[in-house]
Amino acid sequence: MEKKRYKEIVNQHTPKENLFLNAVIAFLIGGIMGVLGQALIDFYSYYLTIPNKEATVCMIVTLIFLSCLLTSLGFFDKFVNFCKCGLIIPITGFAHATMSAALEYRKEGFVTGLGASMLKLSGAVIIFGVVSAWTFSFLRMLLGVE
Repeated sequence: MEKKRYKEIVNQHTPKENLFLNAVIAFLIGGIMGVLGQALIDFYSYYLTIPNKEATVCMIVTLIFLSCLLTSLGFFDKFVNFCKCGLIIPITGFAHATMSAALEYRKEGFVTGLGASMLKLSGAVIIFGVVSAWTFSFLRMLLGVE
């Protein structure tokens, strides 16, 4: 089969995505995630009388726990297919990437499986996050910005 004909067949059967609709869905779900985060902060600070700073940490831990739980139960990928980027950009996406790798390599043992492979997907985020934080902090120090 010719390459040109093969590309035509592939293009015919490749599903077309509506980019505008995907952007709207991601925007709305991202907003809902923000509202959920604020609701958790309000819940922890008002009903459990936790100071606002600590309530923020509790909110982050709750979102990480929920995304890890949904990943291990097999629901998170289904939610991401519907919600697009709005669900994976916050910290839930980072937790999902780490948990997915942990689940994938758990059969290889604790050291060679979980220990060596758990951060395969999210390790780059950690490294570049630390490097960029150091770089910007150094620039702020040089510029005297507080």
